[in-house]
Amino acid sequence: MDEERTFMNYLAFTVPHITVFAGAVFGILLLIGIDLRLSLGIFATLYGVMLTIIGLIVRTHFSRLLGYKLYMLFSVLIGILGITLLFPAVRGSL
Repeated sequence: MDEERTFMNYLAFTVPHITVFAGAVFGILLLIGIDLRLSLGIFATLYGVMLTIIGLIVRTHFSRLLGYKLYMLFSVLIGILGITLLFPAVRGSL
Protein backbone atom coordinates (compact mmCIF):
# COMPACT_ATOMS: atom_id res chain seq x y z
CA MET A 1 0.00 0.00 0.00
CA ASP A 2 2.85 2.34 0.74
CA GLU A 3 4.28 1.89 -2.79
CA GLU A 4 0.95 2.84 -4.34
CA ARG A 5 0.89 6.02 -2.31
CA THR A 6 4.46 6.82 -3.30
CA PHE A 7 3.62 6.22 -6.97
CA MET A 8 0.57 8.50 -6.79
CA ASN A 9 2.66 11.22 -5.12
CA TYR A 10 5.28 10.82 -7.83
CA LEU A 11 2.65 11.25 -10.53
CA ALA A 12 1.13 14.22 -8.71
CA PHE A 13 4.46 16.05 -8.82
CA THR A 14 5.65 15.11 -12.31
CA VAL A 15 2.63 14.89 -14.62
CA PRO A 16 1.52 18.54 -14.17
CA HIS A 17 4.92 19.77 -15.33
CA ILE A 18 4.73 17.63 -18.46
CA THR A 19 1.16 18.76 -19.09
CA VAL A 20 2.10 22.43 -18.86
CA PHE A 21 5.10 21.99 -21.17
CA ALA A 22 3.15 20.04 -23.81
CA GLY A 23 0.27 22.52 -23.55
CA ALA A 24 2.66 25.42 -24.06
CA VAL A 25 4.06 23.76 -27.17
CA PHE A 26 0.50 23.23 -28.43
CA GLY A 27 -0.37 26.89 -27.81
CA ILE A 28 2.75 28.12 -29.60
CA LEU A 29 1.99 25.88 -32.58
CA LEU A 30 -1.50 27.36 -32.79
CA LEU A 31 -0.19 30.91 -32.46
CA ILE A 32 2.23 30.52 -35.34
CA GLY A 33 -0.59 29.27 -37.54
CA ILE A 34 0.01 25.54 -37.87
CA ASP A 35 -3.04 23.46 -38.81
CA LEU A 36 -5.13 22.29 -35.84
CA ARG A 37 -4.90 18.58 -36.65
CA LEU A 38 -1.15 18.77 -37.06
CA SER A 39 -0.84 20.73 -33.81
CA LEU A 40 -2.96 18.19 -31.95
CA GLY A 41 -0.89 15.35 -33.37
CA ILE A 42 2.35 16.97 -32.27
CA PHE A 43 0.88 17.71 -28.83
CA ALA A 44 -0.43 14.19 -28.26
CA THR A 45 2.75 12.56 -29.53
CA LEU A 46 4.97 14.78 -27.39
CA TYR A 47 2.74 14.31 -24.34
CA GLY A 48 2.54 10.53 -24.75
CA VAL A 49 6.27 10.14 -25.30
CA MET A 50 7.14 12.30 -22.31
CA LEU A 51 4.70 10.43 -20.04
CA THR A 52 6.11 7.13 -21.26
CA ILE A 53 9.67 8.27 -20.53
CA ILE A 54 8.66 9.29 -17.01
CA GLY A 55 7.06 5.87 -16.56
CA LEU A 56 10.13 4.04 -17.84
CA ILE A 57 12.37 5.94 -15.42
CA VAL A 58 10.50 4.51 -12.40
CA ARG A 59 9.81 1.08 -13.89
CA THR A 60 12.14 -0.78 -11.55
CA HIS A 61 10.34 0.57 -8.47
CA PHE A 62 6.68 0.38 -9.47
CA SER A 63 6.36 -2.16 -12.30
CA ARG A 64 4.28 -4.62 -10.29
CA LEU A 65 1.56 -2.09 -9.39
CA LEU A 66 -1.72 -2.10 -11.30
CA GLY A 67 -1.77 1.70 -11.29
CA TYR A 68 1.63 1.76 -13.00
CA LYS A 69 0.47 -0.65 -15.69
CA LEU A 70 -2.64 1.45 -16.35
CA TYR A 71 -0.52 4.60 -16.44
CA MET A 72 1.84 3.08 -19.00
CA LEU A 73 -1.09 1.85 -21.11
CA PHE A 74 -2.61 5.35 -21.03
CA SER A 75 0.72 6.97 -21.93
CA VAL A 76 1.40 4.68 -24.87
CA LEU A 77 -2.16 5.06 -26.16
CA ILE A 78 -1.84 8.86 -26.13
CA GLY A 79 1.39 8.59 -28.11
CA ILE A 80 -0.22 6.26 -30.64
CA LEU A 81 -3.20 8.59 -30.93
CA GLY A 82 -0.84 11.47 -31.66
CA ILE A 83 0.94 9.50 -34.36
CA THR A 84 -2.37 8.56 -35.98
CA LEU A 85 -3.35 12.24 -35.98
CA LEU A 86 -0.05 13.17 -37.60
CA PHE A 87 -0.30 10.83 -40.59
CA PRO A 88 -3.34 12.38 -42.33
CA ALA A 89 -2.23 15.92 -41.45
CA VAL A 90 1.25 15.44 -42.90
CA ARG A 91 -0.05 13.53 -45.89
CA GLY A 92 -2.61 16.24 -46.67
CA SER A 93 0.03 18.98 -46.60
CA LEU A 94 2.31 17.24 -49.12
